[in-house]
Amino acid sequence: LLVDHIQSILTVCSTKRTLKDQKKDDAVFPGGNYTYTWTVPEDHSPTADDPNCLTWIYHSHIDAPKDIASGLIGPLLTCKKGILTGSSQRRQDVDIDFFLMFSVVDENLSWYLDENIASFCTDPGSVDKEDEEFQESNKMHAINGYVFGNLPEVTMCAGDYVSWHLFGMGNEMDVHTAYFHGETLSIRGHRTDVASLFPATFVTADMIPSSPGRWLLSCQVNDHIQAGMAALYEVRPCSRQAPAPRLAGRVRQYYIAAKEVQWDYGPSGLDPSSGKRLSEAGSPAEQFFKHSPYRIGGVYWKAKYIEYTDGSFREEKQRSEEEKHLGILGPVIKAEVGDTILVTFVNKASWPFSIQPHGVSYGKAWEGMRYHDGLSRNGVSVAPLHNFTYRWAVPERVGPGPSDPPCLTWMYSSAVDPVRDPSSGLVGPLLICRPGTLDDNNKQKGIDKEFYLLFSVFDENLSWYLNANIKYYLKMEETSVKKDDGFEESNRMHAINGLMFGNLPGLNVCEGDNVSWHLLGLGSEADVHGAVFQGNTLQVNGMRRDSTNLFPHTFATAFMRPDNCGIFEIYCQTSNHYQAGMRERYSVSKCGKRDPAPAPQYKGVRTYYIVAEEVEWDYAPDRSWERERHNGSVESYADVFLSNENGLLGSRYKKAVYREYTDGTFQTPKVRTDGAEHLGILGPFLWAEVGDILNVVFKNNASRPYSIHAHGVLERETGPVPAANPGDILTYQWEVPERSGPGPNDSACVPWIYYSTVDPVKDVYSGLIGPLKICRRGALRADGLGRDVRREFALLFLVFDENQSWYLEENVERYTKGSHKEINLMDDKFVESNKMHAINGRLYSNLPGLTMFQGERVNWYLLGMGQEIDVHTVHFHAETFIYKNGKSYRADVVDLFPGTFEMVEMLVGNPGTWLLHCHVSDHIHAGMETLFTVLPRPEPVLLVVNASTELPPEDTDESQKIRLFGSKLAQGQVEATIITLAIAGLVLFLVACFLLGAVVYLERQKRLRRNRRSILDDGFKLMSKKNSAL
Repeated sequence: LLVDHIQSILTVCSTKRTLKDQKKDDAVFPGGNYTYTWTVPEDHSPTADDPNCLTWIYHSHIDAPKDIASGLIGPLLTCKKGILTGSSQRRQDVDIDFFLMFSVVDENLSWYLDENIASFCTDPGSVDKEDEEFQESNKMHAINGYVFGNLPEVTMCAGDYVSWHLFGMGNEMDVHTAYFHGETLSIRGHRTDVASLFPATFVTADMIPSSPGRWLLSCQVNDHIQAGMAALYEVRPCSRQAPAPRLAGRVRQYYIAAKEVQWDYGPSGLDPSSGKRLSEAGSPAEQFFKHSPYRIGGVYWKAKYIEYTDGSFREEKQRSEEEKHLGILGPVIKAEVGDTILVTFVNKASWPFSIQPHGVSYGKAWEGMRYHDGLSRNGVSVAPLHNFTYRWAVPERVGPGPSDPPCLTWMYSSAVDPVRDPSSGLVGPLLICRPGTLDDNNKQKGIDKEFYLLFSVFDENLSWYLNANIKYYLKMEETSVKKDDGFEESNRMHAINGLMFGNLPGLNVCEGDNVSWHLLGLGSEADVHGAVFQGNTLQVNGMRRDSTNLFPHTFATAFMRPDNCGIFEIYCQTSNHYQAGMRERYSVSKCGKRDPAPAPQYKGVRTYYIVAEEVEWDYAPDRSWERERHNGSVESYADVFLSNENGLLGSRYKKAVYREYTDGTFQTPKVRTDGAEHLGILGPFLWAEVGDILNVVFKNNASRPYSIHAHGVLERETGPVPAANPGDILTYQWEVPERSGPGPNDSACVPWIYYSTVDPVKDVYSGLIGPLKICRRGALRADGLGRDVRREFALLFLVFDENQSWYLEENVERYTKGSHKEINLMDDKFVESNKMHAINGRLYSNLPGLTMFQGERVNWYLLGMGQEIDVHTVHFHAETFIYKNGKSYRADVVDLFPGTFEMVEMLVGNPGTWLLHCHVSDHIHAGMETLFTVLPRPEPVLLVVNASTELPPEDTDESQKIRLFGSKLAQGQVEATIITLAIAGLVLFLVACFLLGAVVYLERQKRLRRNRRSILDDGFKLMSKKNSAL
């Protein structure tokens, strides 16, 4: 077994084996033993750009979620040659390693749950294992299995070279932002003080600590902070204390107060995209904005950071036109490396507050947060009507790293209570830049417009002002309000900068502007955001995107040079966030302040004929693998999704799908043959090179209106994408300028996606979605494959929510056993049964076509869409891949979220049939797994044939091709074919000669035997005559 992310210390058995002939390592029974041999070949070792040692894990894999929840997991390092020396195998390149697992350990999944109930519950007989409170009490938000600061001391010396090996594990709730208070890290050349971790995400981070003290290490997700996912690490002075940084830059002074305001999440009262009032009955905004006896509506008392002109705090600093978009955010704090920041803070609110920054250096006296570190300081909590001055330094070690943009986006917030304070509104942006980046007006040089956007579900239920809001707006005491699910949900405001449904002002740019977008995340487990910029593309770390992912206390910097005029949306791709109003609008205008950019020159036109047609789709046509995987247990994990008993629908649903046809008559479907059958429910894999125009001729054969909209390409028509009514044919034209193709740090191709947008949520869940790739000019062969690539696969990891399909009622009527009128569409079990955890629309290893040969180069295009539960960590067993972002990094897990499209490159090296799955525990049990097969390297003769097909064809026209056996082939292909046929003919000739010689030889031997018999017979006759004569 090759060492990748040693996912199989107890390996998964192939469906082709029976229980009698399973490998000995598939399951080691109690009292048994087995010795595993793991190798680290070159194609699994760290790349030149990787850190010296890579972080992996090993764990038991009989039932991975239950085995891991029971405790069987550990860390593993694979290092470059020469890093581990001596019998102790200690690293020579660092002073100390630390290994940390962030996981909500779900003891409800443990094999030992019943034993634990019997041993530790005071009244075991009264325990209801299905009770929600009991189950929640067993979810332990732990770091290495410890909660609430109980992790044994993690100590180091100032100036040490420290390597942190971080990984996440667990379920959908395991969205973690590991925050190292007081220090910064370097991860793949990027400066940060947080690391995003998900189930089976592995991070290697370097740190040289310089600030002595006991510092908090915590997950910054609200729920996890409250549940105790925190520990302490200590930096001791020792004898190697790093020298104090010399700061030769400016002293930048800010005057900021916390002030209470009445905040309106929708001040216009309208949703400009629909023209409806936010409180209109039946509108998506109604539940958040309708004011009623038990609903607060869209206006809340909040606290806000307000900037003042000077230390007297008499005059508020008025926001300029360019700052109006900041909304609820505090003022932007900016500094360059070498500067010192002084922030005088006055608390004009009625609760104790503070300011705690990311991304700068500070002593314990200016941290702005209280925890048990043995010190008592004034700045951790500033009482109402008191003030405090924070002093933050910006030494070079906190500035942008070698792979970072000129300015790093950070955040500051109040941290007296790190959950309730930001939920009350106290948060703002902070920018740290390289020296010389800011001009005299404190603006970034070379940037025409800069915007700061916070994506957060502001949970007013967690605000300090909830009771005040109930009293003020509902005219009753908090205890009188029925705090049901509806009330709490109405207070979760899905906002960008504290505004919803297109109410954020000031997002206006000019065509050709250099625009920097500084993006921030904040909140809880639900705050999984894919921030999408419609109409134009971005560069993020030199990579072409139109979206970036944000999580609590994570930050991103993106650059845009808009070339598409109009009004476009900025929205969260997480479908339930989009529906709940997390969408704003930005405008691109022709301002005439610069010469227009030259029109792009297009060199090729590619035309696709696509039909939307309705089909019966089976998510799991074959259950044999699932039944063997779970040993045919009576209570299979799959039954809730695949059984149509007890009022459930089973695995078959009516859906709409995109399918390709050969021409505009739409009479002949294009057959999915070698290489395309893996697409499953997806539409055809569209492709283009930079400089192309794509014409998509679309016919709607479905029973309701649909459309096709693509990410990444340039659509000249502004406004809503035109929809085709049933029976209509529309032609969509997509241009592919340079900004649609790979960025400077991308691979040769970048993945995008296309789908119907009549209702972008319901259309996708109904099945209308497909992959698209855009490649550099000249990167592809005539068949659309890369010149150095043998195969490619596109995989969509999506929980298809059939409850949101247009065809739900038809499916209930068609597939329910018994009376469909008795089905309760809101029943929890029924709702869950219709959430199909699919890879390309298939569950439990029902996806065909993932077959390749050892030694081939394979590109994987991995796509994420969906809602909050669509956190997917895609793991390849037994193989690793290369992820490129200007440099090359080795991994075996890809993190996918709504709006994430990734491409990774794999050199296939390990023959066998291997598991490919999402590593989120619930998703494993729900069937988000499939198999891929690596066949052994073909024999040398076959390699001659395959090599000929893998040669990049020359760009020749038809006149330069030669007809051979009825087919037109390039000269190189003809020569290779003739050579192959000649070799085959020679082999056949030699075989024929051998067989002819054998026949002649056998015939001669036969004659000789006859002659011998004849001579012997004659001899016997003579002897007989002599004897008779005597």
